[in-house]
Amino acid sequence: MVSGSHSPLVDNLGRRLRDLRISVIDRCNFRCTYCMPKTVFGRDYPFLPRADLLSFEEIARIAGIFAGLGVNKIRLTGGEPLLRRHLDNLVTQLAAIPGVELTLTSNGSLLPEMAARLAAAGLRRVTVSLDALDDAIFRRMNDVDFPVAEVLRGIEAAAAAGLAPLKINMVVKRGTNDDQIVPLAEHFRGSGHILRFIEYMDVGSHNGWRMDEVLPSAEVIARIQQRFPLEPIGANYPGEVAERWRYTDGAGEIGVISSVTQAFCRDCTRIRLSTDGRLYTCLFATTGHDLRALLREGANDAEIAAFIAALWHARGDRYSEIRHAATPVTRKVEMSYIGG
Repeated sequence: MVSGSHSPLVDNLGRRLRDLRISVIDRCNFRCTYCMPKTVFGRDYPFLPRADLLSFEEIARIAGIFAGLGVNKIRLTGGEPLLRRHLDNLVTQLAAIPGVELTLTSNGSLLPEMAARLAAAGLRRVTVSLDALDDAIFRRMNDVDFPVAEVLRGIEAAAAAGLAPLKINMVVKRGTNDDQIVPLAEHFRGSGHILRFIEYMDVGSHNGWRMDEVLPSAEVIARIQQRFPLEPIGANYPGEVAERWRYTDGAGEIGVISSVTQAFCRDCTRIRLSTDGRLYTCLFATTGHDLRALLREGANDAEIAAFIAALWHARGDRYSEIRHAATPVTRKVEMSYIGG
């Protein structure tokens, strides 16, 4: 493991490296159309050969190097990360890295069986994706007919295992599930969990994104305000992507993530490690940087750290700030390979 840096890594726009997101598997048991549609150009969704996936030992080694470079938060993603066999073994390795907060994002379907084991291994927090409370809408959106009750059971299991408060993420598509905004707010008010509404984004190249399906976060807040009065509150930490609001009656807080209508590129502190070991400096990147080759060709930790530092120093990504009518058709990496 590389020892801690004497000075933080800063990119050419002055942004510090703080967060590492690791996609541990590109497969998912859902087929949400905004992320992993069932078919791509008429073919089944393509998955990576298992030999292409980083091993747990490789992931842990990389994570340790990043921690030495100033990363203090690691999030495990996918695909659906809980589909990666023996994931709790990886959690144990990552939880042993000093000074790093370890979290995970899941669709919640496998949490009833795995939450307690993950918590015992050292996981501290979970974010669950939940796009509707209405069962029929939820089944249509996940496109595998999975019932919403099972995800709610997963949320309960995670809370019982000590992974609370959870964050619950809803991707809002105008005309698809925007009528679920207030029901979800009502359901999670007073629960201690934090519900966050995410503007539908043009991630990947196959989700059929259209600007007219984006419901601006300002409208989300306005709809909730009509039922439950809200007031804004400050960020928890530099680079937090969610704009925070709390209920004036003390029933908790919500958040909105406005990467389409109110870009937050200027504060972005995240780098992403794909399932096959490539580094991406932006969620909307078109190319990655091969870290797996360095690992498997015998590079030492110092050489890998220098590679990462050079990549971050050269970083100038600000896709959401310069998004225009033509940018969504640019071929981008699929979110299942780099997580959210």
